[in-house]
Amino acid sequence: MELLGMNHRKWKGGGTTQKISGGGAMMAQRMDLCGIWRLRDFEPGEGEKEGAHEPTLDDTGWLEAQVPGTVHADLLRAGLIPDPYYDRNVEKIKWVEEREWWYRRRFFVPEDFKGDKVELTFQGLDTLATIYLNGRVVGFARNMFVEHAFDVTDLLEYGKVNLLAVRLDPVERYLAQKDASKYWSAFHEKRMWIRKAQFSFRWDWAPRLVTAGIWRPVQIVAYRKARINSVYFRTLEASEERARVRVEIEAERVAEGVRDIKARVVLSDGERAFEAECKVEGGKGSVELTIERPRLWWPNGAGQPFLHKLEVVLSADGREVDIRSERVGIRTVELRQEPDEEGGKSFTFVINGVPIFCKGADWIPADSMLGAVKPERYRKLVRMAADANMNMLRIWGGGIYEDDAFYDACDELGIMIWQDFMFACAAYPDDDPEFMREVEEEARKVLLRLRNRACIVLWCGNNENDWIDEMRHWNQPDAKFYGERIYHELLPRVCQELDPSRPYWPSSPYGGSDHNSELEGDRHNWQVWGGQVYPRRFGQEPKANPTPEGVSYRHYAEDPARFVSEFGIHGSPVLETLKRNIPPEQFFYDSEEFLFRIKDPDVGRKERMMAAHTGLPKDIEEYEQLSMLVQAEGLKFGIEHYRRRKFLCSGCLFWQLNDCWPGISWSVIDYYLVPKASYFAVRRAYSPVLCSLFEREGRLELWVVNDFLEPVSGELTVRVSDFEGRPSFEERLSVEVPPNSSVKVAEYDLHLAGLKERSRQFAIVKGKVGGLEVEN
Repeated sequence: MELLGMNHRKWKGGGTTQKISGGGAMMAQRMDLCGIWRLRDFEPGEGEKEGAHEPTLDDTGWLEAQVPGTVHADLLRAGLIPDPYYDRNVEKIKWVEEREWWYRRRFFVPEDFKGDKVELTFQGLDTLATIYLNGRVVGFARNMFVEHAFDVTDLLEYGKVNLLAVRLDPVERYLAQKDASKYWSAFHEKRMWIRKAQFSFRWDWAPRLVTAGIWRPVQIVAYRKARINSVYFRTLEASEERARVRVEIEAERVAEGVRDIKARVVLSDGERAFEAECKVEGGKGSVELTIERPRLWWPNGAGQPFLHKLEVVLSADGREVDIRSERVGIRTVELRQEPDEEGGKSFTFVINGVPIFCKGADWIPADSMLGAVKPERYRKLVRMAADANMNMLRIWGGGIYEDDAFYDACDELGIMIWQDFMFACAAYPDDDPEFMREVEEEARKVLLRLRNRACIVLWCGNNENDWIDEMRHWNQPDAKFYGERIYHELLPRVCQELDPSRPYWPSSPYGGSDHNSELEGDRHNWQVWGGQVYPRRFGQEPKANPTPEGVSYRHYAEDPARFVSEFGIHGSPVLETLKRNIPPEQFFYDSEEFLFRIKDPDVGRKERMMAAHTGLPKDIEEYEQLSMLVQAEGLKFGIEHYRRRKFLCSGCLFWQLNDCWPGISWSVIDYYLVPKASYFAVRRAYSPVLCSLFEREGRLELWVVNDFLEPVSGELTVRVSDFEGRPSFEERLSVEVPPNSSVKVAEYDLHLAGLKERSRQFAIVKGKVGGLEVEN
């Protein structure tokens, strides 16, 4: 036995090592089973026949696998498959998803580890799993998104080496048995039947890469007398003077004869500790704490995202038996929807009583090889978002409920999270009772896991399902909307029960008579990228205008959205990223491998917007430059439009922040975390003080947007020049802008300003406002 510091032990036996942590004679002990496991594939149905679940099987010839992890990453590490992202290799390794995969791990359990209840917990199994302990079936799992816990109190062999085995069955064999004739889905006809990351079956920015693995941590926990099941931290009111919070605890007895259960709650800000105690009766207890002059959690740019330490200690008959510790933020959130001056309705997030304009992007999984993403990758991506003046990311509903490292970073950096539930671009079988039970279990587990996160400000039912169903059936009012019961009955009911502190929104986009309404709710603006005639009203067939004038990012200025939660433009990654993944003989514009990097079904879209603004590229080097330029200028133009309308529009989230593979997509940060030109354009467009010039009907308008919560003032110079630097007009002006507002501070007649030949002249504004250097 080797001591690892206070209350930590390492046990070595049978070639195994695992860490055990716990705090005293009666305190719950936790055995970490992450690390090196054994991995092997079989023909489907053959593994158990060959004894893959039996302790007596010799697995010394099996592959070493990392847990948490994914099969593809282990095979790649061992040199058994080529890099899936190079060339078209992802198509050559489809055999991986067709095999049955087995994980095995031997571990020693000391005699004194036995508790009144011992649970084996997998935080994530991808996806169709059968779990064996010492040759016996412990249980099954078929949802990759949630934790699976199994009672192994009487199945473990104490004082001995135990054998844990996990079988993962091929997803397609399972889906082949399902009938999807009543439903529809994008990119794969049956994916709606399985609770697995939907993008892994392919998307318009991702290759098909159907993963398998033990993709999140594994542990065994031994409880004595009683255990904490859940802790709910809720801010009831918050101001700079006073905050009131409520902590609700659910606990259970795990041993006979336990009479008195109490919970001690301690909330600390590093200087002060606020403490209370309650009895746990009927499995529940709660305390309320009042904090004078609290340190509040604020979104990035609005204040410090301060986090408190919350600790709940459970005692049974006077002995401490379990502890839960986490970081929480004191803050309130409201989604304000009120009539506005244009005949629509606002869609404004209000944090701690202050309206916040949401500046950000949509987030997709950070790698197609789920389970292979390291915490530092999450931290760097979230840090890049915060450095670009963003305060919100929307976790898109076709990916995953993210890793704790991601939410940790968002909590710390003040990045608000719009959290989709994992339903996207499909009709889901809400008429199937078993599927609905699975969805409710998932919703409950997700809420219990994430509801104490300060960063999460909204639960959203799905991505685009309401909107797409509406478009598909706009002239069929009696058509069945499969999935409706999930988003409009089940999820709001469970959210209200388990987390009434946050708003719930049924879908994105959603609102009004048209679920992609310009007048209320949130909106996805894909009409500009698609070159559709703008605007299109509900019930009208979309009309495309593929001319340079029809496909121009300047059409963003026609969008009166109240909150735009998707809009975007393709941009190439840097050439080095393409060179790392395209064979030299294919490294030219429009080669087969070049086009393979683009997953948008309409590949021609990559050129239409360039034709409108820069002209078409001659080679791959020009494509990199011109597509980056158009993406940068287009996103800048759109963001400035939406920000000038603050708070008629209360947020803009562009598609998309990141990539899951080295492709050509709408991202502003590529797979290798290299920023594109658009990242820097977005960073400037999201600056807390924005000076924006806009031409409207022969006049040049100057707007100043102030996101600070106090007024700003400064001096600006507006100049009109030709491209040789000769000015035809110049004016200096003083500006004062109220807090948290957008103001038109000047307006000029273009002819009087000397702007006669627009193609040969440009306008610029520069100066200093609110202590910041500004230029645009």
